[in-house]
Amino acid sequence: MQKLISVVMSLLYPHRCPGCQVFIQSDEHFCHGCFPFVQAITAPLCLRCGIPFPTDAGPDHECGGCLATPPPFRRARAWAYYHYGDTPQQPVSEAIQQFKYHRNLSVGKLLAQLAATHFPFTDETYDVIIPVPLHISRLRWRGFNQALLLSRAIGRTHRVPVDPFILERSRPTVPQTQLKERERRENVKGAFTVTVPERIQDRRVLLVDDVYTSGATVAECSKALSRAGAQAVDVFTLARAT
Repeated sequence: MQKLISVVMSLLYPHRCPGCQVFIQSDEHFCHGCFPFVQAITAPLCLRCGIPFPTDAGPDHECGGCLATPPPFRRARAWAYYHYGDTPQQPVSEAIQQFKYHRNLSVGKLLAQLAATHFPFTDETYDVIIPVPLHISRLRWRGFNQALLLSRAIGRTHRVPVDPFILERSRPTVPQTQLKERERRENVKGAFTVTVPERIQDRRVLLVDDVYTSGATVAECSKALSRAGAQAVDVFTLARAT
């Protein structure tokens, strides 16, 4: 019966590639044209911020940026990366755009599955997963928080509780997309507040978002969590924009 229902649903709602929207098989994540452009992050990479180095050999080590200005989180990792601003195919970026700005929840479901499957900190024990929050005005416009959907998938798969009410975005901020790095830091400075510090006192926190670009947002969230008493903050994002 389950197989029959699956076949019927596939006929009624055929699967589309989240990168280019062509029809794909139900067991595929991206089409054959987009898949070669999905770039999973592999070693060598920065031990702190997780940025991949432009070489195929050598050990993991801290990048120059992290050595000069250590980030407020313990470590950050992402599943895949893409180059923002480039013209060639960027299927991961396109999928995230479909999810966030076109409210395509079927793409969001796929991305949540990928986040849970490729979650890298399986050897670590976390007390709570906290999604990067949206301001209430942005949440009303979008209708959902993409970071929360990713967090729930990770939490279900790896049996870690998710609490979206510990951290709030206390003031609205303009979208980071078109801002330069310094402007991004100023944009989110002081924008996050821990509402219930007792829930993270001496606890190991996993902070989840969809994309790590400059790191300004997750850094500001990590500062707020650490000031409120978190023992350690790690960051996981679905993608890294380089």
